[in-house]
Amino acid sequence: MKIAIVEDDINMRKSLEIALKDCKEFEISTFKHAIEALQKIDESYDFIVTDINMPKMDGIEFIKQLKFKCGIIMMTGDATLNRAVESLRLGALDFLVKPFEVQTLIEVIKKNAHIAKVRLRADEREERRVGKEDTREIKYERRVKGSDRRKKFYGTSPNLEKILKLLKRAALSDASVMLLGESGVGKELFAKYIHENSDRYNKPFIAINMAAIAEHLLESELFGHEKGAFTDAIAQKKGLFEIADGGTLFLDEIGEMPLSLQTKLLRVLQEREITRVGGIKAKKIDVRIISATNAFIEEQIENNKFREDLYYRLNTIPVDIPPLRERKEEILDIAKESLKNVCYKYKFKQKFFSDQALQALLEYNWPGNIRELISVVERAAILSENDEINTDDLFLESRKRRKRRY
Repeated sequence: MKIAIVEDDINMRKSLEIALKDCKEFEISTFKHAIEALQKIDESYDFIVTDINMPKMDGIEFIKQLKFKCGIIMMTGDATLNRAVESLRLGALDFLVKPFEVQTLIEVIKKNAHIAKVRLRADEREERRVGKEDTREIKYERRVKGSDRRKKFYGTSPNLEKILKLLKRAALSDASVMLLGESGVGKELFAKYIHENSDRYNKPFIAINMAAIAEHLLESELFGHEKGAFTDAIAQKKGLFEIADGGTLFLDEIGEMPLSLQTKLLRVLQEREITRVGGIKAKKIDVRIISATNAFIEEQIENNKFREDLYYRLNTIPVDIPPLRERKEEILDIAKESLKNVCYKYKFKQKFFSDQALQALLEYNWPGNIRELISVVERAAILSENDEINTDDLFLESRKRRKRRY
């Protein structure tokens, strides 16, 4: 594997060169600044490891100027974390915050080698189109780029299509994704969509709601524990990180994560290893992290309730999920499919909405989003005396009054 190191600090450059050369599968070249690298690096390189803060040309401009595709790993100090996130949006695969262990860099390169090849093949396919693709590539494109694993998205809208297009692109990498949006917009469904359109689709998808588990139990749930680690630890237990190994871990309501665990999560993201509660031996894990929140994390950072460095790690690709009132084209399809499911669940004769009820569904503002819509439909199906569901069965006027009262 041919690797270029672009670093203006001579001590850092030499130490990385010496350490990486010990890994026999690597062929290392070093460059003291980006301009020199641009003149000498060509398509034969598999990876470029570059600093961000450099004289003459910084790392961000450097990767913008590259005229070929390869794996990019950024190196950054705490002060340039924002710029590291920007580099990931430009196509870098990962970034490391200085100082870091050389072994961590080696593991990041090896871990991302497959992703770099997949991304390169995807770009080549885009250029060649379908005619010249081999069977294996077509199969991959159908699964990741061309497939539409969207069975649970009952409707469609311009906003939804825009989100799904972004998420399918994000699925081609292992970058952390943070889903932002109001409660009830279906963030877990979008997280599953990323997982199912990624190269991890046949590995576990594990979800945990940070707000639903007591603080003293959360560490054990995430990282596991050894027998005797605490009073009730009568046996060794794997944590969710171990269970999700090779797959995706969805951390819902990440803003509710206690500060005491945020440091440990940051280390997991940086070192890609976990240590069980009460244990002393670290275990390597390969997990893609997707998080979600309806909180304003920036305010929590200002109030010292959330670590800024962890936020940057989790927020590599932020995705805003619009509320249902901005995706009105989906309302009727979601309502009709939900009604079908409810009737099947309760063994009712299939019911249907009157035209007036459909219009009422469209006109309502849905402050509780999709979760509220599904709840309204289920209640209407249960309480309606006829096969036709009318506006009175929906009780939307009473919901509007209750919202105004509070």
